Amino acid sequence: MSTSYFINDRIYLRAIEPEDLDIMYAMENDPQTWDITNFTVPYSRYALRQYIENSQCDMFADCQLRLMIVRRDDRTVIGTIDITEFMPIHARGEVGIVIRKEYQGQGYATDALHLLCNYAFGFLHMKQLTAHVTVDNETSMRLFTSCGFVKCGLLKEWWCVGGTFKDVVLLQLLRDQATGNRKV
Repeated sequence: MSTSYFINDRIYLRAIEPEDLDIMYAMENDPQTWDITNFTVPYSRYALRQYIENSQCDMFADCQLRLMIVRRDDRTVIGTIDITEFMPIHARGEVGIVIRKEYQGQGYATDALHLLCNYAFGFLHMKQLTAHVTVDNETSMRLFTSCGFVKCGLLKEWWCVGGTFKDVVLLQLLRDQATGNRKV
C-alpha cells in the first residue's frame, strides 16, 4: 500500500485553502480554458470564496473533489485536478485537469493524473474514471491515453466552443485495466 496517495518526487496534491482564492480566480476566469469546461460566465471572487468555504472536502458529501497541484521544491500551485460528476452508487466520476500556462509541457499533468488515479482506485475503490476531450485537443488526448484511458465513444457536436460545435471523445479507465505504472 502506498504511504501517500497525494505525493511523488515532484508534486503533491492538496485540498483547496483560502489562500488559493487569487490563483483560482485567475484560472477559472481564463477564457482559453472555457472550451474544456462548462463555464459560460466569469466567476466572482465572492462565488469562489463561498465555494472554498462551503466545500466539505468530502467527495461523498460534495459529489466532487478538487485538489490543488503543488510543485514540491517551491510550493508553487501549478494547477488543479478534479473528480466531478461523482456517482457513489456506480463508483465512477469524471476527471478534469488544468495546468497553468507557464507550467505546461513539463509532465506535471501526468504526475497529477497518476496520483489521482492511484487514490481513486486504490483508496476510494472506484470502478472507473472518465474524461471528455475535444477531438482537436491532442495534448489532452495524449495525456489521458498515456495514463491508460481508452477511447470508448464519440459524442458528435457535444461542446459549443466559440460558436462552433465540436465533437468530443469519451475516454474511460476501468480499475481492472490498471497499468504497470499504477500502484493499485
